[in-house]
Amino acid sequence: MTHLLNVRDLRTWFHTDRGIVRSVDGISFTLERGEVMGLVGESGSGKSITGFSLIGLIDRPGRIEDGSSIRFDGRELVGMEERQLRRIRGKDISMVFQDPMMTLNPVVKIIDQIGMAIRAHEPASDAEVRRRAVEALARVRIVDPAHKVDQYPHEFSGGMRQRVAIAIALLHRPRLVIADEPTTALDVSVQAEILKEVKSLVAEMGTSLIWISHDLATVSSIADSIAVMRRGKIVEAGPVRRVLETPEHPYTQGLLDALPSRSRPGELLASNATEAAGKMDFSGLGGAAIGAPPDPAFLEARGVDKIFLAQAGALRRFAIRCGLARPPVPVRAVSSASLTIARGEILGLVGESGSGKSTLGRILCGITPPTDGRVTVGGAPVMDGNRKHGTKVQMIFQDPFASLDPRRTIFQSVAEGPVAHGFCTGGEARTYVDRWLRAVAFDPALADRYPHQFSGGQRQRIAIARALAMQPEVIICDEPVASLDVSIQAQVINLLMELRRHLNLTLLFISHDLSVVHHLCDRVIVMRHGEIIEEGSAAQIFGAPKEAYTRMLLEAIPRPGFETARVAGI
Repeated sequence: MTHLLNVRDLRTWFHTDRGIVRSVDGISFTLERGEVMGLVGESGSGKSITGFSLIGLIDRPGRIEDGSSIRFDGRELVGMEERQLRRIRGKDISMVFQDPMMTLNPVVKIIDQIGMAIRAHEPASDAEVRRRAVEALARVRIVDPAHKVDQYPHEFSGGMRQRVAIAIALLHRPRLVIADEPTTALDVSVQAEILKEVKSLVAEMGTSLIWISHDLATVSSIADSIAVMRRGKIVEAGPVRRVLETPEHPYTQGLLDALPSRSRPGELLASNATEAAGKMDFSGLGGAAIGAPPDPAFLEARGVDKIFLAQAGALRRFAIRCGLARPPVPVRAVSSASLTIARGEILGLVGESGSGKSTLGRILCGITPPTDGRVTVGGAPVMDGNRKHGTKVQMIFQDPFASLDPRRTIFQSVAEGPVAHGFCTGGEARTYVDRWLRAVAFDPALADRYPHQFSGGQRQRIAIARALAMQPEVIICDEPVASLDVSIQAQVINLLMELRRHLNLTLLFISHDLSVVHHLCDRVIVMRHGEIIEEGSAAQIFGAPKEAYTRMLLEAIPRPGFETARVAGI
């Protein structure tokens, strides 16, 4: 029997003005019918380009080089006419993207988008489209699918949108599905549900699946086999259990060693990242936290509430007065939240999307004013009315690219705040900024470049340096490693631990990655629906949680391999 997919010497190169970029450079593998293969590697390894190559979605200046072969069910796809490829895409081979909005049109109802996907390959009446659309949403466990099909994508949560994208990919019961990082941005509980559903669906349909990810734990929970990519080549491949338990290539071993669950909590993590990261240099740094006396309630929040009221336009207000429309429903994002953080402590704040953890973080930082309640640092209020008071609390955001001005150099972005607040003069700014860049192991010689010229990990270091340059005593970290590769994630985690040790910083670490929280944090707070439902030491929360919701979150953590959980002690 022939393999469903047989890839031989696949080379996808990009011919640019600066030379040839060999994104995929001579890889070979096979995929059996019904097999689930994990394709793993860090950003730039070529794994996503491999997926796009298989489905013929490579745009110029990229091209699949002569001599490459992709045989699907005996048919050669390389060199096939675009019209023939379109007949295969969506019907025989489907793709699920990392961002479901790459699949979904924001201004078209779900029913119409599913209808277009059906009619692209076969005729169908409106009644038939509705029937199949409802069935497709029900298959991916969307509640009340008969009603949901008539809604728009913006009315769905991120997890629901990803379920819709998966439902569309499975409409024609394809023989191969390529899933490109489809759960990276999802909560651990939603991710666990989708992994379970996808694995069940492909088993039920006999569909083969290529699961592309940089998350080894996720891949290990769904795949039968695994291929590890680095710099366009497959460096190791084999059954999941064998590769994860007894890796043969040093790069695979390095990826596993960088996982927080492979080390004891609080230890520095290993990292074999290809990104150049220098040595952290803390010499010449200042800050009020250095040498400060202990304070068990250094940051304190009491009875914090936050209610968001939607603003109605003039037409909506008129309709409300006439009884033709309902007033906007207030949203209670945070409800009676109280917490303390000791000086020098790292407190973890966990919960699913919509739990209120990011809103609470912004209130503690002084970015968002609370509807009610009080926040103090060292006894002084964080906010003066609706304005932030002082620079004691700074924030690091999930997406450093969105938080850095693309039109300003790194030096300009880091120097702006310290000069404005009198930490240095304009003439001293270069020396001052260089000191903080060295503290985060970033080469000051690169400070006159722009954000787009750096990797995600480098941009996150820059964002951390910018926050540190304000000499804060508290840093609010809002999902700072969520989108980073495992090795770069390890570097940033190490950096935060070293900064706490050398600068006596106090950290609030907001995350849905519980393995990172367990490794990094001293205490943990669990939020649900805007309320703090459980808190305690990291050992207590992860070892003996009291709340059923907390236990559900912990049970949803993917376990990489078969020895990791024992190493981590969870």
